Amino acid sequence: MSEKKASVWQGFKTFLMRGNVVDLAVAVVIGAAFTNIVNSVVKGIINPVIGAVGTKNLDSYSSCLKGPCTGTGDSATGVRILWGSVLGATLTFVITAAVVYFLMVLPMSKYLAKVEARRKAKEGTQEVIEVTELEVLKEIRDALVAQRSSGHSER
Repeated sequence: MSEKKASVWQGFKTFLMRGNVVDLAVAVVIGAAFTNIVNSVVKGIINPVIGAVGTKNLDSYSSCLKGPCTGTGDSATGVRILWGSVLGATLTFVITAAVVYFLMVLPMSKYLAKVEARRKAKEGTQEVIEVTELEVLKEIRDALVAQRSSGHSER
């Protein structure tokens, strides 16, 4: 039984030490902090711009599906569709996706493309060097063969 506990513990330890788990934990923490920034941008900049037309609080935008719609919260009557909160969540998502793409994904993919291009260029140069070395070795061989054959004919 203690061997089974040891193997389970060892497996758990191996799982935790994988880079994926640590990367995921860092991503969750950064994502939580980033969410606060995006929410502040939406509430402080986007909502007031939209509020220039109507109200600053997108959550107040709604339509009455089955009336009469009066009151708010627990005392509300009727059936409301809260499309303002859906719009706010959608804007938050789009802004988050745009920031992640333009500030993280796009620069990283450009960097990886440069690294790959350098690697391919280096491989191409190495192939040229190898071909050149092969040609030099063939020339040396031919020169040695020619030297041997000229040495044998002089005797």
